[in-house]
Amino acid sequence: MFFALDGFLFAGWVVRIPAIKQQTGASASTLGLALLGVSAGAVITMMLTGRLCRRYGSHAVTVACGVLLPLSIALPAQTHSALSLGLVLLVFGAAYGGMNVAMNSAAVDLVAELRRPVMPSFHAAFSLGGMVGAGLGGLVAGGLSASTHLFLLAGIGLLVTAFAGPALLRHRPARTAPAARAPQRQPQRKLDPRARRIVVLFGVIALCTAYGEGALADWGALHLEQDLDAHPGLAAAGYALFALTMTIGRLTGTLLLERLGQTRTLVLGGAVAAAGMLLGALAPTAWLALAGFAVTGLGLANIFPVAVGRAGELAGPSGVAAASTLGYGGMLLGPPAIGFLADWFSLPIALTTVALLAAAAAALGYGARNATHA
Repeated sequence: MFFALDGFLFAGWVVRIPAIKQQTGASASTLGLALLGVSAGAVITMMLTGRLCRRYGSHAVTVACGVLLPLSIALPAQTHSALSLGLVLLVFGAAYGGMNVAMNSAAVDLVAELRRPVMPSFHAAFSLGGMVGAGLGGLVAGGLSASTHLFLLAGIGLLVTAFAGPALLRHRPARTAPAARAPQRQPQRKLDPRARRIVVLFGVIALCTAYGEGALADWGALHLEQDLDAHPGLAAAGYALFALTMTIGRLTGTLLLERLGQTRTLVLGGAVAAAGMLLGALAPTAWLALAGFAVTGLGLANIFPVAVGRAGELAGPSGVAAASTLGYGGMLLGPPAIGFLADWFSLPIALTTVALLAAAAAALGYGARNATHA
């Protein structure tokens, strides 16, 4: 439920980016800098969240972030300049980053207990929440103001946390590293150079794919609406379709990993995403671009969860935090890079960088074959 809530709230925000852009009067490049606040806030808090998870448990930190994230989502619609938007997005990004590390740490514990590669299933819930959030956002885009829409999302988020939080707090993760055990386990992992290099490698793979996810979230609707003259509802449906195919890919991710293994899953996913994004960025019509977004979602679906899950297996919450921080470095780089490239060249050309990094993730996934169990 918390994975789904995270995706639902994030998608509800991104489908209102065109309205917020108009409200603040930002250009493509200044909007990109403002959107940097989400990733900057996330990266700043991610390593801290890893330490909080070791001290208080991933379940408690997840619930705390489940309160902060809905409260922060109502803030962007109250801004009227790119500077104020960037500042409030720092708060939103901090809550979003903390939620991601905490809930992924809890998921890694459950994967170890189940002894099956079910990490993609948790991320499928995130994608499903994103699909629902984007779909609802598209439906209400013409009838509700951004302020009203995001305020309603905040209320829904707090209700979900109030419902799911107590159940989560009643159960302690089987593999949570309590303070008594941390001195025995964590320092040993920190002194292992090979494990550290592998965590960094999977973090870079996560970075390449998070760049693509962030690009489609931040710029996909704008590309469809601005470059291909799509209706705002259809433009919002672009991210919903991307989230739908990601959900389908992640729901079948466990089976895919059991059949193909980690290496083939990473390489195949990166290659498919690269091809799909070339179509999505360069297609001459909105419908072809939507098809490209759909293929990209299938390709990217399992790369990030595999990378973060593997890092968590190696180093617990610290591994999740390190890989997630590198991963969201992709989102940190993406918004301003695509914004400036869009000003210098065009938004379609800027979006082709997503295909380049997806291909890089495929190459790194192949290079990581000796570090995996596949």
